[in-house]
Amino acid sequence: MIYCAVGSKDSEISLNRAKEYLYESLDKIGSRKKVLAIPPDFTRYHSKAGELTNLIYEYYGDKLKDILPALGTHAPMSESEIKTMFGEIPLKLFRVHRWREDLATLGIVPEEYVYEVSEGKVKYSWPAQVNKLLVEGKHDLILSVGQVVPHEVIGMANYNKNIFVGTGGKEGINKSHFLGAAYGMEKIMGRADNPVRKVLNYASDNFAKDLPIVYILTVVGKNENNELVLKGLFIGDDYECFKMAAELSLQVNFEMLDAPLEKVVVYLDPHEFKSTWLGNKSIYRTRMAIADRGELIVLAPGLKEFGEDKEIDRLIRKYGYRTTPEILKFVDENSELKENLSAAAHLIHGSSENRFTVRYCPGNLSREEIESVNFEYGDLNEMLKKYNPEKLTDGFNTMPDGEKIFFISNPALGLWAYKGRFQN
Repeated sequence: MIYCAVGSKDSEISLNRAKEYLYESLDKIGSRKKVLAIPPDFTRYHSKAGELTNLIYEYYGDKLKDILPALGTHAPMSESEIKTMFGEIPLKLFRVHRWREDLATLGIVPEEYVYEVSEGKVKYSWPAQVNKLLVEGKHDLILSVGQVVPHEVIGMANYNKNIFVGTGGKEGINKSHFLGAAYGMEKIMGRADNPVRKVLNYASDNFAKDLPIVYILTVVGKNENNELVLKGLFIGDDYECFKMAAELSLQVNFEMLDAPLEKVVVYLDPHEFKSTWLGNKSIYRTRMAIADRGELIVLAPGLKEFGEDKEIDRLIRKYGYRTTPEILKFVDENSELKENLSAAAHLIHGSSENRFTVRYCPGNLSREEIESVNFEYGDLNEMLKKYNPEKLTDGFNTMPDGEKIFFISNPALGLWAYKGRFQN
């Protein structure tokens, strides 16, 4: 059922208007006694999910018993991050998802089905894992809140990804990420219908029907003043709700280019991007747009690590970002990668496939560290002087020396592709 479906490419939905739409929807759902909210973590700060979760708390009061940020493999939120994103909601309501431990398996998607939808790229079963709080908490409503936006693993982010990956377990996360990477990121990004989504939808349809989940989905984009605003709000409990949000997100968050880009400069906000695990959005959100032998410059003042998880960080440092055939060979030959398929998938996602140069300019990693994982190194201070993000505007810029660049102030907000490389 769809409770709310509003928005357009030109919309600008105020917080007060969003509150009206949200509360009307919650009224339709009816009275509840024990509510669980599952918003994204701080890496999705711009999703408007923080404001919406505040409104949920305001609506339900003491009936909102638990808030479980959908961490996936990310580091737990700090007290400061919780207060910044979720305001005055009491800290005692927040739970930490431990993706290796706090799990319940709802069912197993058959190996034959995964093999079929992946067109023979992988052959394994897939466990539909969630945090055990969803199963054992006895909630009569689970509100999954988040942003729909192009995504490297599942084409378009959110919907049941927030459940099966955001609150999922090691095996489920590993296998879903690797499925997307092995199938081919260029064939997935920007598409709501793809093998990874089909596997998650199979799990929803067959194993999660008894969970009282309602999805609150946002579409966020920039207005004429370059401000991030809410463009769409979709609330419902089925795939149709997500499909409508995804269709709007493609209009808002996807930029199709007439020609490939020779030089792209991406800025990573230091409060949001502290690892290449997240910062490589600069690569996979742009690589369909960058010309052969082009260059991507990543301004990363907050960069201090490769993986937020210690074991994943170790694997990135050991194997580095390489081409897809190389990583697939490493997986075949090394049990530690077979047991950490999300890390292997990440290494594929962070590769230019030797097609263009990736030059990372880190705030807290050395030249040796950057070059050891097969990126080129750039001096951050020098690059910030040359490409000052405060003076650049999103899109095409001509520098004082006549150089032409394409600037992106936040790669998490969109997808860019040259139309000759993006195939429907």
